[in-house]
Amino acid sequence: MVTSGRRGSQIGLAPGALVHVGEKKVEKVVIRVLAYNSDKLIERELEKVEECLEFKDQSDLNFWINVDGLDRVDIIEKLGGYFNIHPLTLEDVLNTRQRPKTEDYDSYIYSVLKMILLDTKKEITVDQVSIIIGSNYILSFQERKGDVFDPVRERFENLASRLRKSGVDYLAYNLIDAVVDNYFVILEHFGDEIEYLEEELVTQPRPETLKTIQKYKRDMITLRKSVWPLRELINGLQRVESDLIKETTRIYLRDIYDHTIQVVDTVEDFRDILSSMVDVYLSSLSYRMNEVMKVLTVIATIFIPLTFIAGVYGMNFEYMPELKWRWGYPTVMFGMILLAVSMFVYFKKRKWV
Repeated sequence: MVTSGRRGSQIGLAPGALVHVGEKKVEKVVIRVLAYNSDKLIERELEKVEECLEFKDQSDLNFWINVDGLDRVDIIEKLGGYFNIHPLTLEDVLNTRQRPKTEDYDSYIYSVLKMILLDTKKEITVDQVSIIIGSNYILSFQERKGDVFDPVRERFENLASRLRKSGVDYLAYNLIDAVVDNYFVILEHFGDEIEYLEEELVTQPRPETLKTIQKYKRDMITLRKSVWPLRELINGLQRVESDLIKETTRIYLRDIYDHTIQVVDTVEDFRDILSSMVDVYLSSLSYRMNEVMKVLTVIATIFIPLTFIAGVYGMNFEYMPELKWRWGYPTVMFGMILLAVSMFVYFKKRKWV
């Protein structure tokens, strides 16, 4: 049992060898259980993983066991042993570099997807969520405490909630739906930021603007990697030939599939917008440079004849009549000013300035 932040730590190990691949994101692994039926609801944080067996033997209850933190490989291994989870599944649970997917193991269905959140600095964080759907249980594994499942937990408080009356497949649908719905929250945030960037590009583009655009482009790539395979995951759950997914739940899964398509389309639209914004930024810089160059060119053009006149009268020839003329200097200065003003007026009429 090994913990490592690098994928290469699995090289040379036997298939199913349990190695945590990823960052340690919690100080202490937290195990929570929520057991329920139409009449009873039990919520508890477990001190030891062995306490899960108490719920495993109660056939009249459905239950959801959630584990926050994946660095304690021994806990994951024990929990997998209690529910006869295949070592290859546990290996995937511990590898946080997994691509979203669904696998059918007959006695249970394993799904892994990415949960995307915004931290306090409005930076996106990507956590892996693994969901195992059994006959009357759900096992979920997360990298850290804090998720998007609180609305699902709150719905259990309502006795009339469909969650209380349905099987664990419907609970799995709700968990996946909560993750997908949160994608819309993330996209709404990026939509507002992109709109602000567009205004900034038009009014006053800065070097920091280009850095922000590039950052958002990287975020869109991250979102795309998380969302694009999710279509296959939902599609797999719809088509899996297992009694663990009821026909009534498959209808809801089709709704998630539609939402996933919307998310993918929105991400692609944002990527296109951000790519075009780079072109707009470069065009804005070129336009501003052209405006500066135009002003400098006009100034230089005005000063060319003035410089010529000053150069002529700066020659030290002895026989230059205007040099000894009393009104020579003011006449030349007046002529230079008149010439400069005339040229400026001409440029203005031609709309060159």
